[in-house]
Amino acid sequence: MEHKVKSHGGKHRGGSGSGGLSRMLREHKARLYIIRRCVVALLCYHD
Repeated sequence: MEHKVKSHGGKHRGGSGSGGLSRMLREHKARLYIIRRCVVALLCYHD
């Protein structure tokens, strides 16, 4: 299992040069969207 994670990490690092960047951006956008929704939900429930 540990070896698998290592190989995946190396693959991701190598792909960040060309097509991995857009995928990383998409993941980051998705994460921001989820966080924003959580914050909105928390604010709504707080009121």
